[in-house]
Amino acid sequence: MMENQKRPRILCLHGFRTSGQILKKSIFSRWPETVIQKLDFVFLDGQCPAQGKSEVEGIFDPPYYEWFQVNEDYTEYSNFEECIAYIEDYMLKNGPFDGVLGFSQGAILAAALPGMQAQRVALEKISKIKFVILISGAILRGVKYGRPKLASHAFSKPIDCPSLHIIGEKDFLKPESIILLEAFVNPVLIHHPKGHEIPRLDEKSLGTMLSFIDTIQGTPPSYGHCRL
Repeated sequence: MMENQKRPRILCLHGFRTSGQILKKSIFSRWPETVIQKLDFVFLDGQCPAQGKSEVEGIFDPPYYEWFQVNEDYTEYSNFEECIAYIEDYMLKNGPFDGVLGFSQGAILAAALPGMQAQRVALEKISKIKFVILISGAILRGVKYGRPKLASHAFSKPIDCPSLHIIGEKDFLKPESIILLEAFVNPVLIHHPKGHEIPRLDEKSLGTMLSFIDTIQGTPPSYGHCRL
């Protein structure tokens, strides 16, 4: 199957202990049709059922999922390699996909994918990830915190893959999201005044988003790996 979709096809990775359906509802209710109509969104559930209480209970219906687990001091990860294999298998069977969008834990994961692909330690069976959209993201760290072995070199050099970063002024992950900017070459930034959430887009943010989409739509189909 050739990459002949007119709209960039994007795999969407939800936040911790939520679901693909919850992320879909959040995006489709808050982003305007001018954005929704320009992208072909595909929402995937994490492979691990939630192993504890979800912060969205009472707001969104279950079931809830998570992508991988980490201990309290972020030194040991569980199910990370299984998570990457699960995503690669899904992309292989349901692709091709042009890019990846992630929110919170999904954004942490999405940010690491192009680097792992470029290092040829993961996602070798699928076409190049041509862009990422990261909402409330953070970097998988290796200094203060541990890092999954598979992603140990994912951020060894700035990732030359188009990236849009959406950062909330009141988000508890704001400092980490700002650090994540440095992991990419020429990152595009949208600031919003809210916290840890999918934000509505004001006029300026909408313009930035549409400009980014226009840029990635102009990217010719290619296979291989994002350059580091």
